[in-house]
Amino acid sequence: MEEVFRTNDLVKLSYIEHLLQEAGIEYFVADQHMSAIEGNIGAFPRRVMVREDVLRAAENALSGVDRG
Repeated sequence: MEEVFRTNDLVKLSYIEHLLQEAGIEYFVADQHMSAIEGNIGAFPRRVMVREDVLRAAENALSGVDRG
């Protein structure tokens, strides 16, 4: 799997998930449960992963999202 996005912002993560779902792209959110270890301080970003064969389509679906 390839990383297509990384963020600490849970609102942005929800938006990214929505965009990928609308595009019909399966994804996996890695490090989603790190908040239990870190105490919800946002030190570990969540990584959105997709299969390599849909990486380009996922990047296109997320092209309008600010990565900052």
